[in-house]
Amino acid sequence: MVDDDISIRQFNVEVLIHSGYAVDVAEDGAVAWHSLQLNNYDLLITDQNMPKVSGVELVRKLRAARMALPVILASGAMPQEELDRHPRLKIEATLHKPYTVSELLTTVQAVLRTTDRNGCRTATPCLTCAQSPGAG
Repeated sequence: MVDDDISIRQFNVEVLIHSGYAVDVAEDGAVAWHSLQLNNYDLLITDQNMPKVSGVELVRKLRAARMALPVILASGAMPQEELDRHPRLKIEATLHKPYTVSELLTTVQAVLRTTDRNGCRTATPCLTCAQSPGAG
């Protein structure tokens, strides 16, 4: 979960943990990129407008490194033109801020369910492969 707004980040983490997910957090895209290089994850939820590295820039780095990690991009102002120009970024879902708890959970479940059908080996619902049984 990557978001520079501490209240949004904390709220999302509480909701996701309460729903049974394991969650790592980062306060910006640069910190997230460092974590992504050291750990295996099932899903990346990232804000778009952040200092240092934006959400789209983070996804570009991810794809350039050939990481097939599914991504949910969350933003109040979706960079639709940029996403349309770069379809190889493969954003699995978007969440328009402000979104509800239900929208967050439904989107996470849908993306993880699609990932499971496409070969994810996680045995439990989680956002961090490194913290789940059967991960990888």
